[in-house]
Amino acid sequence: MLTRAITGFFFIAVLIAAVFWGQLSFVIFFSLVGIGSLYEFYTLVRSQDIKPNILLGILIALVLTVVCSLYFLEISPMLTLWMCIPFITFLFIAALFQKNKFPFHDIAYSLLGILYACVPFLFFISLGFIKGPYNPYIPMGFLIMLWTNDTGAYLSGRSLGRHKLFERISPNKTWEGFIGGVILAVAVSVVLHHYFGVLKLGEWISIAFIISVFGTLGDLVESMLKRSLGVKDSGNILPGHGGLLDRFDGLLVASPLVYALLLMIL
Repeated sequence: MLTRAITGFFFIAVLIAAVFWGQLSFVIFFSLVGIGSLYEFYTLVRSQDIKPNILLGILIALVLTVVCSLYFLEISPMLTLWMCIPFITFLFIAALFQKNKFPFHDIAYSLLGILYACVPFLFFISLGFIKGPYNPYIPMGFLIMLWTNDTGAYLSGRSLGRHKLFERISPNKTWEGFIGGVILAVAVSVVLHHYFGVLKLGEWISIAFIISVFGTLGDLVESMLKRSLGVKDSGNILPGHGGLLDRFDGLLVASPLVYALLLMIL
């Protein structure tokens, strides 16, 4: 428990510093987290029959991340995204020479890892630039609501939990915990509107609902992945907390939807 608490404290401190230090630290840090999450996914799913192309997969993710990061920093146009195309093509061609048992499974997992574990972090990074110049308050507010939703769900689920939310995937989650997480996240969104501003109150509340609902579903999706592979944690990079996918499971599903909402509104 002490190890978990210490890891959690320093982990949150690093995240806050990365967001508020400046646009460069924000982009670099979460880009690296995305690449690390992708590597963790490949390590997690790799088996005797499934062999994702880790090298090409990470190369595609790196090119994608660098192109998007340079665009966010107003250094390069997004048109250079075409640079990913040759690497994706090589992914299919490389399978011809690897002589693996299920080549299209390998290709599918290689591409799935990029889509599931890396791309959501690019959507999250884009939240910092969605209103133009870098503004740390939207991504920071996102993280705060994600954390408070988890906290509210844990506390209310532990004290009031009776009805299982999705017992087949996660036996400990309850409807009472889910509702408690939503209530706390919405309450915090009102506070964020008061102190952070940036967005209208209705927009903060809408984001809170998306994070609560789809962050919880993201948690369940990652639990489904681990259950199908027979593992407890996605990794061990964070002592007491598991891996990067364990810590950012809610973000993986919620961040693209929050970005889509704000893109429509703003």
